[in-house]
Amino acid sequence: MGLFSHNDSNGHNLSEFWQLSQRFWLGGKPRVVGLMVVMIGVVLAQLAVQFYLNQWNRHFFDALERRDGGELWTQTFVFLALASTSILLAATSVWARMTGQRKWRESMTRAILERWEHRSHAAPMNGHDHNAENPEYRLAEDVRVATDAPVDLILALLSSVLTALTFFGVLWSVGGSIGIQLFGSRIDIPGYLVLGVVAYSTMMTALMLWFGRRMTSISEQRNQNEAEFRAAAEVLRGCDPGGNGRETKWMDKLDRRLQAVLRSWRDLCWQLVDMTLVSHANFLFAPVAAYFLCFPKYLSGAMSLGEVTQSAAAFVTVQGAVNWLVDNYQRIADWRSSANRVAALIAAIDNMPEQSDTPAAMPS
Repeated sequence: MGLFSHNDSNGHNLSEFWQLSQRFWLGGKPRVVGLMVVMIGVVLAQLAVQFYLNQWNRHFFDALERRDGGELWTQTFVFLALASTSILLAATSVWARMTGQRKWRESMTRAILERWEHRSHAAPMNGHDHNAENPEYRLAEDVRVATDAPVDLILALLSSVLTALTFFGVLWSVGGSIGIQLFGSRIDIPGYLVLGVVAYSTMMTALMLWFGRRMTSISEQRNQNEAEFRAAAEVLRGCDPGGNGRETKWMDKLDRRLQAVLRSWRDLCWQLVDMTLVSHANFLFAPVAAYFLCFPKYLSGAMSLGEVTQSAAAFVTVQGAVNWLVDNYQRIADWRSSANRVAALIAAIDNMPEQSDTPAAMPS
C-alpha cells in the first residue's frame, strides 16, 4: 500500500489530526475556554431572540388583522429591540468564530512545523504514492480550510439541534391537531405540523444525499489536482531554457496537470448543478409548504392570521435546522478533503527520518 493510501492510513491520519486539534481546544487555556463560552453563549442568546421573533410574528399579524394601530406601534418597537439585539449578537459571533479559527490554525500550523523541524530536511518527502507533492500548499491552504470549517459547522449544528427542539414545541402547540375524513371516518392527527416538517425535511435531506453523493471525492480530487499543478509550475520556474529539452518535458507535464485541473472543475460544476436543483427547490417550496398545511385550519376559523404566520415561520425555521446537512453538504465535503490532506502531510512528516538518523545531521 502507498504512504497515503485511503484504504489503510486515513483513519490513523485523521486521529492524528484530531489529537493536534484537541491539544488546542481541550488544553485548558483560559482564552480558548473564554472563546468557547462566548460562542456557545451567542448561540443560546440568538435562539432566545429567534423564539421571541417568532412570537412577534403572531402578535403583529393578529394586530394587523384587528386593525389595532396602537398594538402595531408597540410591536414595531418590540421588533426594533429584538433586531438590534440580534445584530449585536451576530457581530459578536463573527468575532468569536474568526478568533477561534485563527488561533486554531496557528496552533495546528506550529505543531506541524515543529514535527517537520526535527526531521531531516535533506531527505525527500515521499508523497508520490498519493501524489502528496507541494506540502507548502497543504500547510497553507488545507490547514486553513481544515481549521475554519469545523468551527462554523459545529456551531451551526448546535444551533440547529436547539432550534429544532425549541420550534418543534411551537409547531406542536400552535398547530395542534387536524381532523381528516378517511373512508367515511374522521381521524385526528396530533401535531400534524411537526409530522409535516419532519416528512418534508427527510425528503429534502434524502435528495441532497443522493444528488451530492460524489461531492467529497470530487472535492478531494480537485484539491489534489490543484496542488499537483502548483508543484509542476514551481519545478518549471527553475528549469534552464537551454537544458537539453528539460523545459519542454516539464511544459508537457504542466499541460497535463492543467487538463486534470480543468476536468476536476468540470466535474465540480456538474456536481454543484445537481445539488443546486435540490437546495434552490427547497428554498422556494419550504415556506409555501408551510402555508398549505395551515390553510385548512385558517379557512375553518381554527387559526388566526397571526397563528398562520407564526406557524409558517416556525415551519421554515425547523426545516432549516433539520436540513443542516443539506445546507452544509458542500462545506463538509471540502473540509473532509482538506483534513485528509493535512493528515496525509502529518503522516509523511512522521515517516521522514529523524535528523540524528542521517549523515547530514551528524556533527562534523
